Amino acid sequence: MQPYEERLTAPRSWWFIAVLVGVALALILLPLGTLPMLGGLIGGGALATVAVSSYGSVRIRVVGGALVAGDARIPVEALGTPEVLDAEEARAWRTHKADTRAFMLLRGYVPTAVRIEVTDPADPTPYVYLSTRHPERLAAALTAVRA
Repeated sequence: MQPYEERLTAPRSWWFIAVLVGVALALILLPLGTLPMLGGLIGGGALATVAVSSYGSVRIRVVGGALVAGDARIPVEALGTPEVLDAEEARAWRTHKADTRAFMLLRGYVPTAVRIEVTDPADPTPYVYLSTRHPERLAAALTAVRA
């Protein structure tokens, strides 16, 4: 089976908002003159774009017998069976069912997720919660690597 890789990119509307931040800063600096206005447009837009890009650059991968989610690298042997969560169940695990000790890589703009119990007795983390647009594919990749 092919290794799994997914990038949780930010929605298109966020990019539009980043442009609007630049425009807003340009309008704020307009009374100071044309050059400060252009600086505000370019600088504000660039900073907002960098913020959106960095937030939307997180990756989830299953490679080399490990689950790599953001900065975390977890051996597949330390994980239990993945549980695919639909939008309603994912919301429940993000809110009232959530455990503060869990590793959660969540993005509010991604409605579905996968929850995986951590079976390593030395690890205090009870489970891993990963927002993903393709929960069935991620669960299948994890299951295939374990087999």
